[in-house]
Amino acid sequence: MGGASAWPYKSTSRNRGLVLLALGVVKVATAEQLRQLVLPGTADVQTVRNVCKDLRSVGLGESVGRTSFTGESGRPVWRDLWNLTTAGLASAATELGRPVKEIGGTARDAAKAGAPHALAVTDTIDAFRQSPPQPTKPIARRTAPAPPRELPTRPPGLGHLRGWETEVPLPVSGTFTTPARGSLRADAVLTAPEAGVPVLFVEVDNHTEPDAVVARKVESYRRFFERTTKDHRDRPVPFWQTLWDPSDRDGHPPLALVFGKNDVSPESRMNRMKKIRDLSTACWQGVWHSGSVYDDTVQDGYRDYSGTIPVLATTLDQLRLHGPHGPVWWRYGHPGWETLQDALDNPDDVRGYRHREEQRRTERDTQRERERQEQQEAESRREAAAWPCPTCGRKVFPDDDDDEETRLPGSDCTFCTSTKKREQQEAEALAAEEAAAREEAKKNGLFGFLR
Repeated sequence: MGGASAWPYKSTSRNRGLVLLALGVVKVATAEQLRQLVLPGTADVQTVRNVCKDLRSVGLGESVGRTSFTGESGRPVWRDLWNLTTAGLASAATELGRPVKEIGGTARDAAKAGAPHALAVTDTIDAFRQSPPQPTKPIARRTAPAPPRELPTRPPGLGHLRGWETEVPLPVSGTFTTPARGSLRADAVLTAPEAGVPVLFVEVDNHTEPDAVVARKVESYRRFFERTTKDHRDRPVPFWQTLWDPSDRDGHPPLALVFGKNDVSPESRMNRMKKIRDLSTACWQGVWHSGSVYDDTVQDGYRDYSGTIPVLATTLDQLRLHGPHGPVWWRYGHPGWETLQDALDNPDDVRGYRHREEQRRTERDTQRERERQEQQEAESRREAAAWPCPTCGRKVFPDDDDDEETRLPGSDCTFCTSTKKREQQEAEALAAEEAAAREEAKKNGLFGFLR
């Protein structure tokens, strides 16, 4: 990019490369945003401004628009917007390692209009990345050296800047370079396989569109994901997999809805999230399949997410404060705020159902084994308490009596007891009969029969 004289604002080649990289991804940004994205460890924003001015001096960057926000005093504060020229895009493509046609346009028109949505997307990417501040080389001083600066801490981030793309066409028909009418563009797409996120689509919502329009975007995502093409074996495969890798989760790739408007109440923001959820239910809910009935009372089953989109909602404020790994995600269909990995999981899918079934089988088997052991132990105790019948030698148990009375140790068995009882009853009956006969004989005398 020329010798030292080509850079009147004394920026370093490293910093120029980082700013080119950032603008190649986000297309338009303020110097403050660029600092957050790639140089958060600098002492102030002037370092990044000097980089932007040096890029402008050689025709790689330009500032054709401004944006404003309300400062602490209540007055508007204006900031220059920086974007790349056509030559700058070519340089950024080299930094990104991508063909120029894949990184989009210069965003010149958006910068002229203030680029409010593009700036919100840039803030969202920064909130995802949470680039950790790195100390910069101190400037040589003739006076006493300045005390070391305490760098701010940020929560863990997700992905590298090269893993991000913005304004990505998602053709429902046509090609990625020439999408057909009715196709949409993703605000941002992240690929971070090293973090377990093969691809994540991001839509940033500034409350500028009706709820139904945002819900229709979710439906357009599903139409794109459902599109198929033929592979080298002439088999149908999802068209999106020609550009991105699939994950091992059921369903289509996840879609993150980031709600970035700050000047609305939490209730209003949550109501908007719920309305979009309700209007897009068919895209994320899945199909319920009944399974087993456990204990005749609890009916279990699972949801099939094979044709659905995991829709994850959050706010830009939460994302900035806690980072993408914090409990900032509300997965439509899940009960509350979760971490990213929990939100991407499907605890009520067939995997979860099979896991619960296995747990139930284990519990039933454990209960049966416990009952078997208890029965075996009871039988052992019964065997230990038995004794031989004094009459016949058979084994006698304390609980052998039919009247459920405990049998005394050393007594006869049931058979011998009943036999002796019967014999005694028969002997008593015979004795009674003989006694009656004798009594009759006494009464009649020897010749009673002649009467």
